[in-house]
Amino acid sequence: MARRLLLAVVVALGVLGLATSGALLLSPKRGDVLAGIDHVPGATSGSPWTPQPIHVEIGQHPFLAASQYSNLHGGGGNADVNLGPGPLGRNTYLHSRRGTNPPGGMIATTVFTRDGNLISFVGAFAGFELDLLAPRSLHLLARFDLPQRPSTFAAVVTGNMDRVMADTSGGAYFYLDNEDRVVLADADQHVVRIGHRELDSGWEFYVADDWDVSAHVPNDCLGPKNWFPEGECDPITSVMPDGNGRIWWVTLHGRVGTVDPRDGTSRSMQFAGEQIQNTFAADTDQVYVLTDHALYGMQADDDGLPTVIWRQDYERGGGRKVGNASYGSGTSPTLVGDDWIAIADNGDPRDQLLVYRRARDVEGERLVCAVPLFADGHSAVELSLVAWNRSIVAANSFGYWNAYQQRDYGEAVGGISRIDVREDGSGCDVVWTSDARNPSSVVRMSAEAGLIYAYTVDEREGTDVWSLTALDARTGEGAFETRVGVGNRFDNSWAPLTIGPDGTAYIGIVTGMISLWDEPPPS
Repeated sequence: MARRLLLAVVVALGVLGLATSGALLLSPKRGDVLAGIDHVPGATSGSPWTPQPIHVEIGQHPFLAASQYSNLHGGGGNADVNLGPGPLGRNTYLHSRRGTNPPGGMIATTVFTRDGNLISFVGAFAGFELDLLAPRSLHLLARFDLPQRPSTFAAVVTGNMDRVMADTSGGAYFYLDNEDRVVLADADQHVVRIGHRELDSGWEFYVADDWDVSAHVPNDCLGPKNWFPEGECDPITSVMPDGNGRIWWVTLHGRVGTVDPRDGTSRSMQFAGEQIQNTFAADTDQVYVLTDHALYGMQADDDGLPTVIWRQDYERGGGRKVGNASYGSGTSPTLVGDDWIAIADNGDPRDQLLVYRRARDVEGERLVCAVPLFADGHSAVELSLVAWNRSIVAANSFGYWNAYQQRDYGEAVGGISRIDVREDGSGCDVVWTSDARNPSSVVRMSAEAGLIYAYTVDEREGTDVWSLTALDARTGEGAFETRVGVGNRFDNSWAPLTIGPDGTAYIGIVTGMISLWDEPPPS
């Protein structure tokens, strides 16, 4: 057994070596910056962009922090839109930070506190953690250790990195609440609320509340103390509050539950035979859960039990595509305007953008439109949609696996499309399609700039070059491109592109994080 485990560790670390091959050398110091890219003058191609603002209204969920900055996709509607500025391609500066828990150290999720600091979820083979970081400089202010996921141990034992990369549990889908506290479900099946504060000695995280929901969630998982599990292992993948302040959680194997923070009581139900890989959406009226079979509108009854209000099946296709992390839809449900909700299916020969009416009761068809995306046999939408007003943007992830298994980025065919719902709700129309190759990062929209930001990869002179690419949100035309790095250590492997309140762009990559902004670096 010991020899088997040692071999598995060697195999896993050999795979990790793929993420450290490239042009730049990583600093060996824990939490230090990547060497050589503190300032990149002249690395931007295209003309500096003059902002062309687009009026966007984003509703504020009463139990979330600011809706642009409170979770991986911005807020309860998963719109991935920022009302404020973003980089404009003018004298762009770059800074970087290595994840603070090597090997690995991927900074997967970032939110922004009221004072402008960052709280980031960092995933690595040595363990998971929350980091409190200063803006732009990415200076570490505090850290908080989280339990490791069972899938990490399973990947080491089996040598199968897909066990890790297809697992969305452990806390990455956390949110920042209306009192600036992190709420997450950890790998021990606890829902925890974590605050942060500044003391004379510096910043610290602290546990404000801890609710054990393991009675509702089977946790017989492979681990160092459980080599031969016989029961079910069902990790919690995401949490979100509803309009009454209950904390909802979902699991990989289709369990949906609530925690009442007033008294800690929990209730749950299960969609038997269905899986939930991504996060869900919430407004003040309903919670919207997407499984690998159907989209559900839900609410909690008077006792907190999750209850289905409506269900909408979709085409789940013939199997998992190259470019999806799982079978079924790869998107999180995204709220569009006041009336609609959008997902992508897993259809053959192409994924479709599906827009539904999200009201509790609908006269006639709930489906507004089904729009085929990209090319036959080369269409997969694992990346969450972007939505503002009546506009929706989808990015093609077909041909992409993850940073540890990708051998040829040319197989990621790319493509980004904007689709608008007609004003009368009678259908949808494709407005533009760009050939930008954004295989692994949710794109982001800045309303103040009028830009869509993508994290693109292209082969140039025999190497893979990663760039922050800006597209005109109105036309899809390229505005500018800022080179970020070379080689697969700059792959972001499904981590998001995030924009802070001051317009700084942050890109989580497998070895840490990059920040980009349009003015001189801090002294």
